[in-house]
Amino acid sequence: MKKFYLLILGVLVCQTVLAQENIEMKGLMAKEMKSFTAKMNAGNTNPNTLNYDLQYQRMDVSLNPSVAQISGSVTSHFKPTQAMSSIYFDLTNQLTVSQVTFHGQPLAFQQLATKEVKIDFTSSLPANVLDSLTIQYSGNPPTNNNAFFTNSQGGTPVLSTLNEPYGAQDWFPTKQSLNDKIERFDIKVTTPSQYSVASNGRLMSETILGSGQKLTFWRTQYPTAAYLVALSITNFVKLNDTMGNPPFPFVNYIYPGTSTNVGSMANIEWTKTVMNTFETYFGPYPFRNEKYGHMEFTAGGGMEHQTMSSMGSWSKQLIAHELAHQWFGDKVTCGAWNDIWLNEGFATFGEHVAYEKLLMTNTEFLNYLLSEKNYITSATGGSVYVADANLGSVGTIFSGRLSYSKGGYVVRMIKWILGETVFYQALKDYHARPNLAYNYVKTSDLNASLLQSTGRDFTGFFNDWIYGQGYPTYDIRWKQTGNQVTFKAGQTQSHASVSFFDMPLPIKVNGTGGQVAYFALNNTSNNQYFTETVSFPVASVQFNYEYQILEKNSTVAQDNTLSTSEAVLDQLSIYPNPAKDELFISGLKKQTDYNIVTADGRLVKKGNTEKKIDISALEKGVYFITIQQLNLKFIKE
Repeated sequence: MKKFYLLILGVLVCQTVLAQENIEMKGLMAKEMKSFTAKMNAGNTNPNTLNYDLQYQRMDVSLNPSVAQISGSVTSHFKPTQAMSSIYFDLTNQLTVSQVTFHGQPLAFQQLATKEVKIDFTSSLPANVLDSLTIQYSGNPPTNNNAFFTNSQGGTPVLSTLNEPYGAQDWFPTKQSLNDKIERFDIKVTTPSQYSVASNGRLMSETILGSGQKLTFWRTQYPTAAYLVALSITNFVKLNDTMGNPPFPFVNYIYPGTSTNVGSMANIEWTKTVMNTFETYFGPYPFRNEKYGHMEFTAGGGMEHQTMSSMGSWSKQLIAHELAHQWFGDKVTCGAWNDIWLNEGFATFGEHVAYEKLLMTNTEFLNYLLSEKNYITSATGGSVYVADANLGSVGTIFSGRLSYSKGGYVVRMIKWILGETVFYQALKDYHARPNLAYNYVKTSDLNASLLQSTGRDFTGFFNDWIYGQGYPTYDIRWKQTGNQVTFKAGQTQSHASVSFFDMPLPIKVNGTGGQVAYFALNNTSNNQYFTETVSFPVASVQFNYEYQILEKNSTVAQDNTLSTSEAVLDQLSIYPNPAKDELFISGLKKQTDYNIVTADGRLVKKGNTEKKIDISALEKGVYFITIQQLNLKFIKE
């Protein structure tokens, strides 16, 4: 009874923790969705910004967290990809541009209703020559988009930003389409001296100015997507530490009230542990030359701002999710919001890793996977990939069921297919490839990288699980004959977009004496037969025993009416056909007798084989090979 009580208690504790952390994640998704709603008309790409490479930006602005205003300048270094007589930057028309300076001279500009600044040069700029200009601006950023917002904590004002997906244009001129990362970014912020500014990169200096002002200077020299540039300002408590081997800075800017909260501080310290785990499985932290840390803000959930995640709460799930984003979302970033699963699915898989390796017993982890599987299959349709027609639907893009949970489970299924060792090496390869590292990626890039790393083409898999909709339901039948167990796998699909889910099926065979055998049945067609060898009487068969794959309402049953000859026929094949000198047999597990006869029934060859037969001496013509009571036809060239 004591053991049973502890098991129930453990399950209840696990469920309580998961429920709380799911609330935190819903807050994260709700914030992202709210930020997204008013910006959908921007689309994935602004075609007016495609003719130059934005290489460097320097922001020099004045901010006071008690007032939702901004004033200052942004200098941009760019290289035209073709001759250009004008240049566009994304910027809301609720901010006022007062001047554009180019080589010390003012330029003509227009602020457009399309939330752009169009700047005209006095003469055409040549292609591939680095140039720069400075935009001076000021005003009250939009408040309805939640990209730039003020609030208070402990009675003290706080100002924060959250750009995802198109909020950067709400407070500084930039290029926010998902096709051109900014190679370097300097952030210089003047504030009243009692406040501290947290932001991306490395802290270069804090300088006390006259009149009670302070200048804070952050610099990042890693390529950064505009939506990952961020800051937060209040009377932070600063925690400077190191982590990793070799060590790099671990920097946290937290509210005074948080600094005295034992639970929050313990979870912040736990970041070091999960960092070590992620470096083991994902590879070195991508921004080691600068830092990792957190800056607190008043939004719900969190946001994976590059090198310094913004945090509205401190659950271990949220900490792990935002940290995993530094590899998947920040180092490699989805190249279109259609492919947001490459950010959110992989970050959710980071939660899987933290739970499995650090936070849960095996039973608790299986309960977590079961809850995720049930959540994902709670509806029969919906694709992980966000179709263009649905880009206007905020609930589709930031779908907890599809972009987050199903995306994360798809990554888990890739691990099941490849095996843990090959899988984690393939992940390291994916974000380390020169054409992908610190760049934008699409699902096709992940597929090409997996093929290069493993030799396995996942095109069909992604067609089913990313572009297709729904899930399979399996009917698994089995029969034991001596040491042979025959399986038959039937499948139905919840949505017509997928005709068949091609997946290796996880099978656990339990013996009457406690023996266990494990199989992965390579299920490539419906009602497919398989034969496996076991050395013990079978008591039961379990399917999807560790929730390796997504499915719903599947059944397993012993069926002594299964035909073993159909099972053999389903597995055995001969190739090539026609054949010249050698005939190969696929599907045999041991040396097996065979006979070869001519079309008129004359025996011309017999023997035993496990793989191939020498037929070089046979004359050209039609033959039949009899093996395991099957007659298979082939042609000798």
